[in-house]
Order: sequence, then C-alpha cells, then structure tokens
Amino acid sequence: MSEEILINVTPRETRVAIVENGMLQEVHVERAQKRGYVGNVYKGRVQRVMPGMQAVFVEIGLERAAFLHASDIVRAPIQATDADGKSNGHGPVPPISELVHEGQEIVVQVVKDPIGSKGARLSTHLSIPSRYLVLLPHSRTLGVSVRIEDEAERQRLKDVITPLIGENPLGYIVRTNAEGQSEESLAFDVTYLGKVWRVVQENIAKAKLGERVYEELSLPLRSLRDSLNEDIEKVRVDSRETYEKTVKFVQKFMPALSDRIEHYSGERPIFDLYGVEDEIQRALRKEVPLKSGGYLIVDQTEAMTTVDVNTGGYLGSRNLEETVYRTNLEAAQAAARQLRLRNLGGIVIIDFIDMVDDEHKRQVLRMLEKGLQRDHAKTTVYPMSALGLVEMTRKRTTESLERQLCEPCPSCSGRGTLKTAETVIYEIFREITRAVRQFNAQKLLVMASPKVVGRILEEESAAVAELEEFIAKSIRFQAEEHYSQEQFDVVLL
Repeated sequence: MSEEILINVTPRETRVAIVENGMLQEVHVERAQKRGYVGNVYKGRVQRVMPGMQAVFVEIGLERAAFLHASDIVRAPIQATDADGKSNGHGPVPPISELVHEGQEIVVQVVKDPIGSKGARLSTHLSIPSRYLVLLPHSRTLGVSVRIEDEAERQRLKDVITPLIGENPLGYIVRTNAEGQSEESLAFDVTYLGKVWRVVQENIAKAKLGERVYEELSLPLRSLRDSLNEDIEKVRVDSRETYEKTVKFVQKFMPALSDRIEHYSGERPIFDLYGVEDEIQRALRKEVPLKSGGYLIVDQTEAMTTVDVNTGGYLGSRNLEETVYRTNLEAAQAAARQLRLRNLGGIVIIDFIDMVDDEHKRQVLRMLEKGLQRDHAKTTVYPMSALGLVEMTRKRTTESLERQLCEPCPSCSGRGTLKTAETVIYEIFREITRAVRQFNAQKLLVMASPKVVGRILEEESAAVAELEEFIAKSIRFQAEEHYSQEQFDVVLL
C-alpha cells in the first residue's frame, strides 16, 4: 500500500492529509486562534463539586470550566494491565467529596477538547507520549499496546524495556510504533521522556493557577510522531520553515526515516495533489455516492452519528438479495472511510439494507471491521441487529471535520430545514391578530423577506383583504432583502 503525508501551512492555518493509494483517508486542521488542548497539562483549581454527578468542574484558564469525573482521578498505586494504563483495580470509586474539595489545586490533563456546549474533559492520569512509548507518571505499570498481537514480540519489548526503566517509579505503555524497534531506539525514548517529565515537574512547582505546564506538539510534528512509519513513502511539506522543523524532529526521533521528508515547491497547491481539496468539500456533504450507484446519508447530531445505506439506482444483475449484499459490502468499506475522514466520534449507528442471509450479514460486518483496522482512533463494533443496524463507538477527542470548518446555518439555526413561506405567512396573520387585541393602532406595517411578501401580495391577497376587514385596520407589507425566510416584524403605526 502506498501512503503519503501532505502538510499544508499558511500563516494562520495548518492542515495535514494522510493519503493511501491516492485516496484521502484523514485530514486534520489546526488554526492559530483555535489550537486544540488535548494532551496539554494545566495547574487548575476545583471550582465546583457535583456529588450527584460524581464529578467536579475545574478552572484551567479556558473559556469554560472543564469536567473531571471521579473515575479519572488518581487514587492509590495503579495495577493496570491494559494498553490504556488507567485501570484502578481498587473496587468502586469513592464519593467525589472524599477525593477532592472546592478550591483545591489539582494538576490535570485535557483528554477531550471542548465540543459544542461541553467544556473540556480532564483526567489526573497524566500521559506524555513519545515516538514509541507513553509515560504514565502516576503509575508503575508496563503495558504493551493491544495492537501488537505477536506474543513473542510483546515479550521481547517487555524484556527490552524492563532493564531500561530499572527502579524508575514511573509507568510506561509501549506504543504500536515500537513493534520491531531496537533497544537503542527504545532507550532514547525512555531518556527523552524522563527529561520531559522533570521539566513538567519544575513547571508545576512554579506555575500559577490556570497556567499550562506542558503543551502537546504542534499538528505537523504530532502527525509525524503518531503516523510516520516504514509504510509512509513520502512526507511533503509546502512550507520551508515547517519543513526544516520536521526534518530536525525526524532526525532526532526517527533518523532512519529522515530521507522520506521533502520540501514541496511545486506550482500547484499541495492539496490539489490527489484531489484532496475536492475530497474535503465532499466530506462536508451529507450524501456519499457509491460506485455501484447506491449512496450513504451521513447525519451528525449532538447525540450520535447515523449512516443510512441506500441502493439508489443500483439494480444489479442478479436477484435482490445479491444486489443488497453487494451494496452493503461497498457501503461498509465507504462508511469506515467516512468516519475516519470526517473524524466522527461517539455513538455511530449504521443502517444497512435488510439482508436475509446470515452469512451475508457476517461478511458485511467483517468488511466494516476490516475497514476500521487502519483507523488510529479506538473503535468498538457490536453485532448486527435483526433490523440490520450496526451499533459502534469511535473514540472522540476533537471536534469533527464539519464542526471545525462549518457553523450552524443562520437561516435555519442548524435545523437543516426552513419553515415554508406559507407557514410564515400564517404566523404573521396570527401575530397581527394578537397585536391589535393588545395595542391600539390605526395601521400596521409588516416587514418580511421578499419571498414571503411576494406570496402575500399575490396568492394570499384575498386573505389579507379579509383580515383587514376583520380587524378594521389597514396593513402595509414591506420586503426586506436581509431578512431570512422565517424572519418578520409587525410594527404598529
């Protein structure tokens, strides 16, 4: 498989695209005024304890107070064995009031950016990643990523790491990238993380409340740390300054791959390669066409994301069951890509077309799971229900692509629909009747959008005449170009 990383840098925005076999799979955006907070560590203060929610709100200097649940607070020594390294292993979580109190200083790390109306999500289980390891300062665990499946390799990595950390009272998780790496490379990371942690401790000691004591890497360096491996053929960077920074970073942490970095100086914008710009635009639409003629409808709501599969114009050349099966197979592959490309997280419901054959259902589910294998975000897929629904979760740490690049429509306030002109007209008539009962006026002026006023003066002119007779007052209508279809004002003269 051919893979490339494209890095596009402008003064106020950086974008990173991951392309596999000429097709865009992931896109990440970071703007100077809206840099994400995930991974940053702050010295905060407990603002409010919420016993009913087993949580507290913590002031860390952001626009909104951040949320910290009792289960995310370090308690006693941790005996974690999984790749997350956050299992407490001490029975039920005690009441939040026994763990923290209002006004208490607390060192926390952002694990989820503020999303929508929700503040950032925090944890006191700090984790600092390097190329091959994750440092867990409040843990004594040594875990290996579950994505490294070979038992012999898992044991080799543990055997290499154990003497490197010695009596060090810190925990480590071995990342997927560490598979096959030498003792020298792993030793470098252990030393690097030790230095970083010492600096963080110094920063904590002198920091004021609300100050950041550790900052995650910028988007280009973070992308290389997490995604650059032997499978990546090229990393193309269109900014000379960023190119030089990435070269230094790669030479320091992964020197064997430094020849993969190149400065792109072509006349065509870098995101025009492989049609990345067009793909981003398509990723903002609800409808996703399939090669077979079918299509997906991807709908993101506050509670969940739904993906609806439709056959469209695809009739197939065999029977209906075969047509449905082929469409669902293609849809499973496309859905996995769209979740990754659009960075959709939380609960996801995929509504496949109903299938009768149980083997077909199993194959469609396998295709979905296969498509999700290359996704860096953690996903969990549940069996298909009798209705052909597949429930799954995808870990969400940042806003989706749509939420980063778009805002709610000012006309419909994000509903996705507008009241018809006819509905607005009848609302105006009711408002006029209400107004003349409450206030004394000789005339009324109605200001509304041109489409609404046009319909009133033409198709509803008889209704207006009846209304004027009923209220015994004259009504004048005025079209306002800047009014949306649902907006109107009734003015008493």
